[in-house]
Amino acid sequence: MELLIPNLPNDVALDCLVRVKYDQFATLLSTCKGWKNQIEQPEFFQLRKASSHGQKLVVMAQARVDPDLKQALQKGCSLKPVFGLSVLELDTGDWVDFPVLPGEYHNGLPYFFHMVAVGYDLVLIGGLDPVTWEATASVFVFSFLTAKWRRGADMPGVRRSMFGCASGDGRMVYVVGGHDEEKNALKLALAYDLVKDEWIPLPDMATERDEVKGVFRCGKFHGIGGYGTDTQGQFERTVEVFDVATWRWNHVQEDFLEASTCPSTCVSGHDVDLYMIYEGDVVACKDAKWQVVAKLPGDVFKYSYVTRWQDKLMVVGSSKLDEPHNAFVLNLQTYDWTKLAIPHKYSGSVHTGCYLEI
Repeated sequence: MELLIPNLPNDVALDCLVRVKYDQFATLLSTCKGWKNQIEQPEFFQLRKASSHGQKLVVMAQARVDPDLKQALQKGCSLKPVFGLSVLELDTGDWVDFPVLPGEYHNGLPYFFHMVAVGYDLVLIGGLDPVTWEATASVFVFSFLTAKWRRGADMPGVRRSMFGCASGDGRMVYVVGGHDEEKNALKLALAYDLVKDEWIPLPDMATERDEVKGVFRCGKFHGIGGYGTDTQGQFERTVEVFDVATWRWNHVQEDFLEASTCPSTCVSGHDVDLYMIYEGDVVACKDAKWQVVAKLPGDVFKYSYVTRWQDKLMVVGSSKLDEPHNAFVLNLQTYDWTKLAIPHKYSGSVHTGCYLEI
C-alpha cells in the first residue's frame, strides 16, 4: 500500500490530513494523487467530524462597509448597498473574505438571492440584478474541495424572485413560490439536482406563496407562510410540506404560525420543530405549540439574519437602522447570550447566509 506520508503509517498520516483547515483542501488535492484520492472520499469528511476536526462555518452575504458611505448618506446621497460574501469561522471567531463570484457579479452580488449548502458545495440561486433589478435565473456553485466557482444550469421557466429555498441531507435543492416579473405570486416548485446539474419540476403547491420561507426538516421540505397575488403583504399563517419519500405535498396545515408575520427568520430546530424571531423574542415551536424561550438583546433588535447549528442560534442585527451590526449566539440549553466580536469591515447588514461543517 502506498504511504500517504513517507515513513509514517497511513492511520497516522490520515490523522494529520483530517486536521488541515478547510481553505487548504485545494492545495492538498494538487499535492499528490494519494492525498487527492483520500480527500475526495466521503469517509474523509465523516472522519473529520467524528474526530471533532470538522470546521463550523457561517457563510454570509453582507453589505460591504464603505468608509465613505456614512458621509455620503449624511450629505443626502442615495446609495445602494453592495453585497459580498464573508465567512465566520465559529471555532476561532475569525471573519474572512470569501472568493468572489466570477463574471458579471464580481463587483457585487444579486439582491435577494438564496444560498444553501449541499455537502461540500455552496449553491447561490437567483436574485435581482444589482444594476437592472431584473430577476435572474443564475446558479453558481462553489466547491470547498477545489476552492473554485462554477456556473450551474439556470432555473427554467418564468423568471422569479422572493421564492423559498432549502436543501436537505442529499444532493437536492428545493425552490418554491415567489413571484414572477408581473408580481404574480406563484405555486410553482422545482428541485435542483446538484450532481446531475439538472432541474426537476415538482407538483405545484396548493396555494400561491410569495415571500415564502423554505425550511428542510426530518426529510421534508416546509413552505412556510407567504401571501397570494390578491393579498400582497398579508402573510398567511399556513404551511405546506413536501414529502421527499413520496414526492407529494401534504395537506395545507392551517394556523401553523400564531400570527400573520413574515417568516424569514424561521430555522429548523434540533430538539424542537422550528425557531424564529417574533416581536423581539426568540420563539420555539414544538408539537404545534409556540413559546417564548429568550428575549433578543437590544444590540440586535433590528435583526437581519438568523441561523442555527447544534445547540446554538445566532442572530445578526443592529440596535437601530444604519448602525453597525452585531452578532449574538444563544445557547439553546441554558438560553444565555454571548456577544461575538465583529471587525468593523464585517459589520454590514446580512442579507442571507448558511451554516455548514466542513
